[in-house]
Amino acid sequence: MSRVLVVANQTLTGRELLKFVTDRMAKGPCEFTLLVPATARAHRDPTSALVPGVRVPGRAVGAATDQDDDYADAQARLDLGLSAMRDLGATVDGDVGDPDPLKAIQEVLARRQFDEIILSTLPSGVSRWLGQDLPHKVERKFHLPVTVVTAGKRAGR
Repeated sequence: MSRVLVVANQTLTGRELLKFVTDRMAKGPCEFTLLVPATARAHRDPTSALVPGVRVPGRAVGAATDQDDDYADAQARLDLGLSAMRDLGATVDGDVGDPDPLKAIQEVLARRQFDEIILSTLPSGVSRWLGQDLPHKVERKFHLPVTVVTAGKRAGR
C-alpha cells in the first residue's frame, strides 16, 4: 500500500486536489496523511476565497490573531479537508504542523514513512510556497518524489 503525504493549506478542499486524490486512489491501494501548516493569518492570501473550488474557513483577514488562533484555524481547515477526502472514500488521517511547511514536513517524516509527497498550492504569483521554491527544497531535503497540485491546474515535479 502506498503512503502519501499531502501538504495543503488554503487549497485543501479545492477541486484539483480532490481530483488528484481520486485519481491516485484509482491507481491502487493508498493511505493519505493530510498535513496543514498552522500558517499565520497574515500570510494567507485574502483573495484565495476567489480561487474556484477553494473554501477557506476562519475569521476576517486582518483580525487580531496569535499562534493559538493560527493552530485552531489550521485544525478547522484540516477537519474540512479530512471530511472532503473521506467523502471520496480515501483512507486518511491528518495533522496540524509547524507554520513553516518545510519544518512541518520534517516533523511528520521523523515519525512516519511516506512514498511520495503532494504539495497543494495556490497558483504561481499568488502562492508563497511556489515563490519560496518549496517543491524543490522538499525534494532536495527529503529525497522523495514530490508532485505539485496547483489550484487551477495540476503539474508534476
